[in-house]
Amino acid sequence: MACPAGNTAPLELNPVLLPLNWLLGSWESDEPGEGTFPTIKPFRYTEKLHFSHVGQPVINYMFNAFHAETNKPMHRECGFIRIQPGTNKVAFINAQNTGLVDIEEGELTGQQLKLQSQSLARISFAKEPHVQQISRVLQLRPDGKLEQTVIMATDNQPPSQHLHITYRRSL
Repeated sequence: MACPAGNTAPLELNPVLLPLNWLLGSWESDEPGEGTFPTIKPFRYTEKLHFSHVGQPVINYMFNAFHAETNKPMHRECGFIRIQPGTNKVAFINAQNTGLVDIEEGELTGQQLKLQSQSLARISFAKEPHVQQISRVLQLRPDGKLEQTVIMATDNQPPSQHLHITYRRSL
């Protein structure tokens, strides 16, 4: 449960979010993740995730990635997760430090989210080639670890796996 600033009483989770409560809390990579794409040199990264709520029918999230060897900050994402009440339809509203904003929609099946970009926007001076499509799978594995796989397409590359990482719960 989340506590608003200045209040010690935990907020109740909005019942709409009960199917997603397995995401709530803090997670960190248990070993470096793998980043690949046809146009870049493969890289390894660590990542910290935080999913929270303030009693509204929305989950707030923040993803912070770091270079595995230097611990230098890399990619950042933040946004909101919504679920259409009474359905398994889920939406990610996502802003990235690269200047990309996307809306990903998909379905929740058990403890697995499969998402596909529906809308992308970017700052006018975003680095090329431009991302044209994002697919994401987040799933809670039987061993209690969270796994994320991201597939990406750009102006000049078809969809290809870009990121894969697993996380463990952290305090």
